[in-house]
Amino acid sequence: MTALPKSLAASAAALLLLSAPAWAEERTPMDPRLVSPGQLTVGTGDPVFPPWMLNNDPASGEGFENALVYALAAEMGFDADQVAWVGQTFEQTIAPGPKPFDFAIQQISVTEARAEVVDFSQVYFQPDKAVIALPGSAVEGATSFAELREARWGATIGTTDLAYLEDILGVEGAAVYDDQIGVFQAMLAGQIDATVVALPTALFATAVQIEDAEIVALLPADENDRGHGLLFQAGNPLVPWVDEALGALIDRGVVDELVQTWLVADPDLPMITE
Repeated sequence: MTALPKSLAASAAALLLLSAPAWAEERTPMDPRLVSPGQLTVGTGDPVFPPWMLNNDPASGEGFENALVYALAAEMGFDADQVAWVGQTFEQTIAPGPKPFDFAIQQISVTEARAEVVDFSQVYFQPDKAVIALPGSAVEGATSFAELREARWGATIGTTDLAYLEDILGVEGAAVYDDQIGVFQAMLAGQIDATVVALPTALFATAVQIEDAEIVALLPADENDRGHGLLFQAGNPLVPWVDEALGALIDRGVVDELVQTWLVADPDLPMITE
């Protein structure tokens, strides 16, 4: 076996010494693959809403999604003060391209179309859909998809809520808004009759945001909507590490406990299935 020239051997040894610390720090808070080594940078909405996050304050840890993030951060070895939050619109979050966060949490449903341009963790929550309307709305008392289609609908652009209206209910000409606040404002202004959102969102919306509104019915799950997952920039090497930590929380029942704490549903709500 031919020995390497001394100059090449020295260069190879130096390269190994330089790369060793980076390898040693992977899967630690100083992982060089993080957006900002030393902290876990998490994307979310701006603003954020209960029960997902309370008081428009992700850093409080009060709410289902931010409580989950802090539990996940601890599982990965981060202290609470090492978690940094980045607010973006939903459209910015799900768009392809570079991301200013390590992963995002924003009630983001895992779909095949999105998975073509971003990466996802395993699913951590699968919510029911709920119909929200004001008293006297065209959807009040509806018992079929056909009756629901007679109403004027609105939803947030780029969401599975809008896709559900168009692809599952068969609604044509649904009004599209930049955010959920715009949808609720349109309902209060009489511009739309109803909207469809995840049940936890509906419970908060009808209790606090639009108190005159009510949950009219539940709707069956969309087979194309696998549930909520953490979103990563496509090709992000952190996915296996984060996913392993998330899986550990799921296996220990931590996520189920958070669901019971923050996402309590009414089992007596009527279900419209066809």
